[in-house]
Amino acid sequence: MTQAPFATHEVFNQSPPFEDVDLFAVDAPLAAAVAANGGEAATAELSDFGKQWGSAAMADRGRLANENTPKLRTFDAKGNRRDQVEFHPAYHELMAHSAHAGVHNSTWTADGKPAGGAAEVVRAARFYIASQVETGHLCPITMTRASVAALASQPDILAKTMPVIGTRAYDPTFAPWWQKRGMTLGMGMTEKQGGTDVRANMTRAVRDGDGYRITGHKWFMSAPMCDAFLVLAQADGGLTCFFMPRFAPDGSVNAIQFQRLKDKLGNRSNASSEVEFAGAYAEAVGEEGKGIRTIIQMVQLTRQDCAIASVGLMRSGLAHALHHARHRSVFQKHLADQPLMQAVLSDMALHVEASTALVMRLCRAFDRTPQDAAEAAYMRLLTPAIKYWTCKSAPPFLYEAMECLGGNGYVEDGILARHYRESPVNAIWEGSGNVMCLDVLRALAREADAALAVLRALAEETKGLPGAAEAVGSIGQSFRRPDSERVARLAVEQLALLAATAALNQVSPKNAELLAATRLAERHAGMYGAVDLSDTDQRALLARALP
Repeated sequence: MTQAPFATHEVFNQSPPFEDVDLFAVDAPLAAAVAANGGEAATAELSDFGKQWGSAAMADRGRLANENTPKLRTFDAKGNRRDQVEFHPAYHELMAHSAHAGVHNSTWTADGKPAGGAAEVVRAARFYIASQVETGHLCPITMTRASVAALASQPDILAKTMPVIGTRAYDPTFAPWWQKRGMTLGMGMTEKQGGTDVRANMTRAVRDGDGYRITGHKWFMSAPMCDAFLVLAQADGGLTCFFMPRFAPDGSVNAIQFQRLKDKLGNRSNASSEVEFAGAYAEAVGEEGKGIRTIIQMVQLTRQDCAIASVGLMRSGLAHALHHARHRSVFQKHLADQPLMQAVLSDMALHVEASTALVMRLCRAFDRTPQDAAEAAYMRLLTPAIKYWTCKSAPPFLYEAMECLGGNGYVEDGILARHYRESPVNAIWEGSGNVMCLDVLRALAREADAALAVLRALAEETKGLPGAAEAVGSIGQSFRRPDSERVARLAVEQLALLAATAALNQVSPKNAELLAATRLAERHAGMYGAVDLSDTDQRALLARALP
């Protein structure tokens, strides 16, 4: 006879785990956005990826990697300086799965050129899916991918590293990068005396033969387990970008001395560090004095990934909330059938669908930028605007998702508390909200005609939708004001919403109309669900969000 698990009660009216699902196949808005932006041919491989990352085993790896945080081992048993970071095996397994799928390099050819086609869109779909399971490990994944854009400024370094970056192998051994099956790259820009203002950097670089010796510090350097880093330092010619390997050319451990790992709110599976350079060996990337111009090529791609990850986190929050509501009963009805809960979930679903369409449209611009000046202008103007809107949206969205689960959402047994802690980092990293708004203003100032063409194109793509024409007029008026910086957040949010409406109109015109009616034609309420969508529209949104 089977013994009851509890002598006092039976466990029922709880939702089953949301796992062993195909995270691509159950996400109709993602599949539609990928197809609309040129990636339909990758449907089968994305479904395979979705099944793998939607498995219970992968979910457990994400949990273990965050419960068992990295540890810094400064010295070995004999007192030699090593500065190694140790991770739980689950972290290495996550890295290996992402690397095997090419999430760190599939947008590049073997010689470091843009892969073309829909490579950015397809890779973004993988990144979006992986972020729903474990986001911390994606930090070195995204930096490795993005570093290739900066290394293009130094063809000799790119030529020698690309054969190792370009493999789909993950090699966590502590060894010189040129001896490894695969490598990862990190970056260090921020110093104690100035975060955003990197021109205030005090770290010095002095020529030493064919290379440089760098002395100074970085207040934030991610991720310390990487095989090399792109760092900024002051050379004779000004602020310069450098390639700093973990091992010097003679095979000795480079003088990169990690002081401690950051104790962060979220992103806990990933190691972020404070570091001192005690005459560390490095090679210049690009010209002396052109460091910002060089590294911004990398930053543009990491900003893109911040937006994708934020939308992935919101998608996961929505999926878990909707899954729970369909299984949980209250007052003799499933939560998902309660009118107020339907209003909340459908409004959330509309936001996620628009955000997904928007980031995939941005990735299409990245794919087409080398051949299309209009797409290049879209990418330059809208990358900071999209990062601003999506990354700022994620924390309150995930709070709402947690509330849909009640107490079950708030405890650490589930994934939503981790998602909530994770979500603020994307808005803070690679340029906070104000920096993104200022970057939009700079793009407008530098390329006024191209930016105006982008706005005109968005106006055409949203023609006839509720509130779109008024939004276009308001955006233009705000950016023309002499005090445009003061109202930049309002204008940038409107710009992102307009772009989201245009992107969604290419995927689902019906839902684009709903988005415009609830976000452009009227100011959206501060809380999800404070909108008036018909029963039919609510049911359609929820069925599309999760079968």
